[in-house]
Amino acid sequence: MAKKPLILVTNDDGINAPGIRTLISIMNTLGDVVVVAPDSPQSGMGHAVTLNSTLYVEQVFIDDGLQREYSCSGTPVDCVKIAIREILDRKPDLCVSGINHGSNSSINVIYSGTMSAAVEAGIEGIPAIGFSLLDYTWNAHFEASKPFVKKIAETVLKEGLPDGIVLNVNIPNVPKDYIKGIKIARQAKANWVEEFDKRKNPQGRDYYWLTGKFVNLDGGNDTDEWALENNYISLVPVQFDLTAHHLIKELKTWNLNA
Repeated sequence: MAKKPLILVTNDDGINAPGIRTLISIMNTLGDVVVVAPDSPQSGMGHAVTLNSTLYVEQVFIDDGLQREYSCSGTPVDCVKIAIREILDRKPDLCVSGINHGSNSSINVIYSGTMSAAVEAGIEGIPAIGFSLLDYTWNAHFEASKPFVKKIAETVLKEGLPDGIVLNVNIPNVPKDYIKGIKIARQAKANWVEEFDKRKNPQGRDYYWLTGKFVNLDGGNDTDEWALENNYISLVPVQFDLTAHHLIKELKTWNLNA
């Protein structure tokens, strides 16, 4: 009898977040699930790893599901690393991260703990997907996303992914009947225009709150931002080789060794 696929589930909103609870329930229909997720919110951590303090992992029992679950004191990337090295007895067939409370489209992929966990799995040669819903509230409604999340995960289990590639999936915050489908897209050129709100604490010391406005600079109709604005789920293949290969030939003409 063939083994069921082994699926590693993680996130950056914390192991108790409604998004990951939804993702766990979906993955339980596809394989054997092991959850290793942060014990507290880790949004915006990017690809951070814990180097200067200890890591703690504790098995937890949050609901009556079939999965094994572990709460980790570290970052999302720590969770993937420790799952592979210390908890799992074999390499997962799939790693899914999310479902994030909020967008990870466009430039947000750089800052995202959700996507960095998926990227870390990809570095280890594990097919990986990051899922995000465009609703930042804790009580976000994930029901409409369920069939699409399942379909994408099912397909990746069947088809696999090329080495060095993970998927970034963002889901518009609309009812299921309003979602037009899944759009394969590229990352939009966009960025945050940021400001720091400077204040003083009661002792007179300056402190800052980061604020900002997201600005889409890309008018293309083939981007993740366009897809989401038009009620499509965006699916962007992400590579973690950051080499600008197209520039290598030109840089060789600089005669740097003269």
